[in-house]
Amino acid sequence: MHKACPLSELAPGDTLRLDTSPPIAVFHTEEGELFALDDTCTHQDASLADGWVEDCWVECPLHASRFNLRTGGVDAPPAKLPVRTHEVTVVDGDIMVTESTATPNLPPGLSVGSDT
Repeated sequence: MHKACPLSELAPGDTLRLDTSPPIAVFHTEEGELFALDDTCTHQDASLADGWVEDCWVECPLHASRFNLRTGGVDAPPAKLPVRTHEVTVVDGDIMVTESTATPNLPPGLSVGSDT
């Protein structure tokens, strides 16, 4: 389990990147929901934390593939593979992320432990 930050420090509409391996992006939507996904687009090395969030989707800043914040599913090329989702809870006012044990879908040339 990873401590992201106090909930009070991540305003609705903001995103935080955790320096895990691979990195995880934590999203606090305008509606007040919390989600966590692998931060790296499955098409190419781009940070989803730098993407644009609308409704329950984050758009990759590089080539505009969108990933569902609830499921990690991708809606359009060039990305073809989903990203992992992670469980998010708030414990004593802190955002906590329980990392998925599934194998991450990383873009070509990246592996777990490489710098992203």
